[in-house]
Amino acid sequence: MQRNILITGGAGFIGSHVVRRLVHQYPNDQIINIDALTYAGNLMSLQDIQMLPNYTFVKADITDEQFILSIFEKYQITHVVHLAAESHVDRSIHDPLSFVKTNVIGTANLLNAARIVWKDNFGNKKFYHISTDEVFGSLGEQGMFSESTPYNPHSPYSASKASSDHLVRAYFDTYGLPVVISNCSNNYGSHQFPEKLIPLVVNNIVTRKNIPIYGAGNNVRDWLWVEDHARAIDLILSEGKLGETYCIGGNNEWKNIDLVKLICTLTDELLGRENGDSISLIQHVTDRLGHDQRYAIDATKLENELAWKPTQDFPQALKETIQWYLNNQDWVNAVTSGEYQKFYSLNYK
Repeated sequence: MQRNILITGGAGFIGSHVVRRLVHQYPNDQIINIDALTYAGNLMSLQDIQMLPNYTFVKADITDEQFILSIFEKYQITHVVHLAAESHVDRSIHDPLSFVKTNVIGTANLLNAARIVWKDNFGNKKFYHISTDEVFGSLGEQGMFSESTPYNPHSPYSASKASSDHLVRAYFDTYGLPVVISNCSNNYGSHQFPEKLIPLVVNNIVTRKNIPIYGAGNNVRDWLWVEDHARAIDLILSEGKLGETYCIGGNNEWKNIDLVKLICTLTDELLGRENGDSISLIQHVTDRLGHDQRYAIDATKLENELAWKPTQDFPQALKETIQWYLNNQDWVNAVTSGEYQKFYSLNYK
């Protein structure tokens, strides 16, 4: 049976990897990518698939209730992969209401459109909501997040994502809407907007700018390769149990300061610079407000139920990621300057 899969935020970092995977893996399905093309949405990341017959792009804002409803009706959507979100903690501290609007109201619009269009005919339908481990708050030195961890968000970003998770579960409990949720750890890989840690550090090394580190840099994050995440999303979309939550992690914890030093070493090596040259660029800055100390994911449920495991050797995958940014400086420069926005006007009349 053909699926008409709506992917929200498909021009973003994780979204572009998911769109590309599904377009290639399922040529008999229709993949409809909607994205508002804000600063982090970049259609240049999908140039290689834009002409394929099972792919459609629509510029759309999930906060536009009527337009979202019309998309569900026009394309007869059967499945949703909801990735669209404001996602940068620092931005949420400075502009919290934008995060509430997109992450909460936008999610509600999508849920309601699915409820209206699917009515009571929920067979062969699925609404898949992708969330973050940040909704669980902060860990101490021991322990890991799991599907049963209580919510305890500490930033406007994580609070808005927690709110959207609760809405998704409420639509399952109230209306029987066929939903599934996943909470993932930090992603890394190609095509990530350079405000995020790894591409930011690489870009600052290339341009010899200071590398800012919050506080002492002892905050710990679990790093997940974006292609492993896309593979998990594919599995959960196809086989995940309705009403369930799955945690997706890389089993790969790093202190920020140690990760940045490794990026410096690998980037110096790839650029042919003297080892240690870029470490001198590290600059400790005032810690982020409400900065969570540690995140770590226990992905046992996903591993046991859907036979998923992370595949990458991190230092090697990180080196390949850095190499991608070094090889694609035109992409980086277009993103950081805003020039990539012209791609839409030139390619989508």
